[in-house]
Amino acid sequence: MDSIKTFCRVCEPSCGLVAEVDNGEIVSLKPDKSHPVTKGFACHKGIATLEIHKDEDRLDHPQRRNASGELERVRWQEACAGIAEKLAEIKEKFGPDAIAAYTGNPLAFNSLAGPAIGSFVLNNGIRRNFSSGTQDCTNKFAAAEAVFGSSTIHPIPDIEHTDFLLIFGANPRISHMSFISIADPMHVLRSAAKRGADICFVDPRYNESIKGIGRHFAVKPDTDVYLMAALLHVLFRDGHVDEPQMIEHADHVSDLKAFIEGYAPTDVAAVVGVSAEDIEQLARDIAAAPTAAFYMSTGVNMGRQGSLAYWLLFMLSLATGNLDRRGGNIYSRGFYPAAKAGRLRGEITYEDTQYGDVRRIRGSLPGNLMADMILQEDNPIRGLIVISGNPLLSMGSGEKLRRAFEKLEFVMVIDIYPSATSDYADYILPATDMYERADINICGLGMQQQPFIQYTDFVVPPKAERRPEWWILREIERAQGFETENRELDDYQQAIDELGLFNRFSHMMGQSDLTLEDVRDEGTVVLNPVEPGKFFSNVIQTESGHVDCCPGTFNESIERCAEIFDELKSEETSQLKMISRRTNYMVNSWFHNVKSLKRSGHLNNPLYIHPEDARARNLGEGSAVKVHNEFGEVTTTVTLDDGLTRGTVAMTHGWGYRGRDMKTASEFSGCNVNDLLPSGAGSYEKISNQAFMTGVPVDVAAV
Repeated sequence: MDSIKTFCRVCEPSCGLVAEVDNGEIVSLKPDKSHPVTKGFACHKGIATLEIHKDEDRLDHPQRRNASGELERVRWQEACAGIAEKLAEIKEKFGPDAIAAYTGNPLAFNSLAGPAIGSFVLNNGIRRNFSSGTQDCTNKFAAAEAVFGSSTIHPIPDIEHTDFLLIFGANPRISHMSFISIADPMHVLRSAAKRGADICFVDPRYNESIKGIGRHFAVKPDTDVYLMAALLHVLFRDGHVDEPQMIEHADHVSDLKAFIEGYAPTDVAAVVGVSAEDIEQLARDIAAAPTAAFYMSTGVNMGRQGSLAYWLLFMLSLATGNLDRRGGNIYSRGFYPAAKAGRLRGEITYEDTQYGDVRRIRGSLPGNLMADMILQEDNPIRGLIVISGNPLLSMGSGEKLRRAFEKLEFVMVIDIYPSATSDYADYILPATDMYERADINICGLGMQQQPFIQYTDFVVPPKAERRPEWWILREIERAQGFETENRELDDYQQAIDELGLFNRFSHMMGQSDLTLEDVRDEGTVVLNPVEPGKFFSNVIQTESGHVDCCPGTFNESIERCAEIFDELKSEETSQLKMISRRTNYMVNSWFHNVKSLKRSGHLNNPLYIHPEDARARNLGEGSAVKVHNEFGEVTTTVTLDDGLTRGTVAMTHGWGYRGRDMKTASEFSGCNVNDLLPSGAGSYEKISNQAFMTGVPVDVAAV
């Protein structure tokens, strides 16, 4: 039996793992205790990826839907030729804009897929590109671009050294932490609390991370931006601002002051659900702390004003002198200075469309417009390429998307599993999982608390006829007649080397005087830890070289911020708002078929509701309910949760599979909460294309 070191690719930390391999089969998976950074930590979801690897419901062979609507197995050459023929037919008949692409979350952890997708999209002239990023994080790209001049600049909280940590919309015990690569975040948070750090959580729910670690501020859903503005209001009003740093390193400070002037604690208290006295005290606590750090995650990202919130988060850090400071928010370069790679070149441009002005953020259109662009009469999308994604369960207004998919003339899906989306596919192509391909931990670049780079070969050869995404896309391109090379998988590693698939990363590693061979030989190379002090001089990419405290590109969003504030002030107090609840027993829809995670109490996705809100509607534990709004409805059962803020309900994302091919997911299907989400024009933040997915108004009634 061989012990092979590799790493997890479920989220940013890339925790080190050891696979025990016997006769070409992985028989066990465990945390790598010798890993120099993750040091033997890996969560149960990472370990559960072995169950995904072994799942008998995985896709194993290329399949084509025949004239009778049934899927039939075909050879790779036949599949690629058929796809090439269909793409050519659509482009000839309707033009290249008739073909669109959607890429899913797992690709963020797949270093070789990105360049291959870029080649495929470019060769096919595909301009209508959508991604899962507009469902969870494009607000951070847009705000970083506006404030720092680059979408790849994301100063992380220095948790190990801070005296005060303010966390918005995050539950590290369940979800770890996004946009910061840190192994075992709960251990780090507990250690910080134990040495005396004041840790505060802003969340509509008393979540699993808070107990024994920090204080809780029970904010109303999707109002964080007003709490941040009020904190800044107090800090500026009372002179708790690092004026020398602002003068030296910041532009448009007066415009920032003008914005926050209208959001005093007394003005926002009723809207955010936190008393003016508590807001004032929280601001004083921030000011009194020797060092303070700030962090926010998807609970805020997925609201209507995620970009403004991320902007104000860094204004809190900058104004208090904690940006680029030990114990504050610091920039982690990693093995490559990525700031320039995401630099904004030229002005942000919008396209005039029938849905209003629309931009692209890191190449992606608003995902919430995909259904509309398929259903529109003039120049609709007619063919869709889906790679490692499941938009029918991941995007808003699932029913509308289902109607749209029925209109498509061609759908191709590359994935490891069948899915709700692949039920509409003309071709389904089986991809390799994380243990069947070579990789580098690229996702955490620029966000690692302790920078390191790790290389992994494939742990075991791909089973059946599974192929990595880069191979599949190259083979289709070759069938289309584009100049490319390929190799058969019996010479897999040689193919990777001879095709130079890691050349891009070799160039990047050169910035740290490393070569791919160095990393391969070492397995894991630990780099110098994050050191503050050079952010303002070496990292910022704005034209002036200063932090933009009130970007002009936010003007329309700032006006909308005031409009939403007025709407919230006049809202009925009985209105329920739905948030997304993360769980240890699901990771989006791609963990839906993991049988070991279907435990008592976690067999579906109920509606979590405060007992008083339930009592007011004559509901109790286990009551069958209809959750509905103007966008759709779902039926589920009630689970009482007194940790929720009154007026807040919660449901878990990723459920709702209605197919037959995934046995566990079919048995415990749950409901698709995204049927309750808006889509189309006005359902996303214009500056970032981020979908409105939390704080959504709903009504609840007994069935």
